[in-house]
Amino acid sequence: MPHDDFQVEPVKGLPETPPKGEVILWQGKPDWWALSKESLNLLWVAGYFVFLALWRFVAVVDLMPLGQAIWASVPFLILGAIVCLLLIGIAWAQAHYTVYTITNRRVAMRIGAALTVTLNLPYTQIGAANLDLRKSGTGTIAFDLLGDTRISYLVCWPHVRPWRISPTQPALRCIPEAEKIAAMISEAAQARISTPQVERTNAAPSAVAAE
Repeated sequence: MPHDDFQVEPVKGLPETPPKGEVILWQGKPDWWALSKESLNLLWVAGYFVFLALWRFVAVVDLMPLGQAIWASVPFLILGAIVCLLLIGIAWAQAHYTVYTITNRRVAMRIGAALTVTLNLPYTQIGAANLDLRKSGTGTIAFDLLGDTRISYLVCWPHVRPWRISPTQPALRCIPEAEKIAAMISEAAQARISTPQVERTNAAPSAVAAE
């Protein structure tokens, strides 16, 4: 029988039912093709193996017939294709099992293909959000956290801002319509932070002496 690893989630992408008053504004995941190019450097890897094949061809073309020189270069292309397919598979799995959630109170990130982790980032703990927008419309929104909040770069990779290890900045990586989502986060965060936080205290009633 098929088994859904996330069937225990009361709400998709969240470890528990949102409390009263919290509303989900958006849910999404990375674009797997953009993720493979940006986080796994797919095009650079492909170009590297093409370079190796051309270098091999140039090195042997004077030593053997043209056909044999071409065949001597083919193994580099085959190896490169295998590596690129593996990278594409990793990117697809990361995107498939990821759920980004934006509510009126927080940003939640269910991430990880093998080891699943859920990050809850209340707006009150986010100091700034940085948008890296691409021409295709996809982009990455990285969060600068306040206080002593620390997360592991390796555990959260690739859902982090590249090369920001200390402190690590969690990020919504390679999401479609990134500019629109960034504006949504900005509006929700401003509304949340400007809302007065009322705390209930148990004050002892004052005694009034009766005459």
